[in-house]
Amino acid sequence: MKMTMSLLGAFGLTALSMFAQAPQGAPPQPMSFFVSSIGLGKGADLGGLAGADAQCQKLATAAGSTKTTWHAYLSTSAKDGKPAVNARERIGAGPWYNSKGQAIAKSLADLHGDTLDLARQGNNLSKQTAITEKGETIKGFGDTPNQHDILTGSKADGTAYTDGADHTCNNWTSGTTGTAQLGHHDRTGGGSTSWNSTHASRGCSQENLISTGGNGYLYCFAQ
Repeated sequence: MKMTMSLLGAFGLTALSMFAQAPQGAPPQPMSFFVSSIGLGKGADLGGLAGADAQCQKLATAAGSTKTTWHAYLSTSAKDGKPAVNARERIGAGPWYNSKGQAIAKSLADLHGDTLDLARQGNNLSKQTAITEKGETIKGFGDTPNQHDILTGSKADGTAYTDGADHTCNNWTSGTTGTAQLGHHDRTGGGSTSWNSTHASRGCSQENLISTGGNGYLYCFAQ
């Protein structure tokens, strides 16, 4: 009997703790993350980082966001005397929420799994949560057409490649030659569950991005 009461007491405390952490009727968090609902239609030629950021800002504003600074999650390589840019350093410190107020990640460390414990736990990105600014689900592995490839140009830790190869379609200015590193928003297919660094595209044209399994979509984060 004492054991039963003890277990009931422990359950009660746990339940109270859960309700305390997620109070009923709390207002939803404003959107600070989304997958772009449309690409620019020019393959990986985004007009550089500035053009990609402008696309994120345009879509966010059209969706009613009051956030004033939106950046695309993209890395660039060192070139012509300019240093490399790391995607993880462009998106603020978090936390981030999707257009339905669902939590994506609490911090940069949480988003990228910087520690062993965080890597085991994982962030909250999935096909169900990596949605557009309109709250729509992006087609993924098993859907027709598959569009789960998201442009990132990044390694799994959110940093730029330093091997001298082109992982960014000439720093997001080429719609012809080169390749782009991609992530899977649904974390499925290709033998990898990485949201930001799964494989390279077949090329930089719109046709190549589509044939790989994408459509030129971006991850957009509010700072």
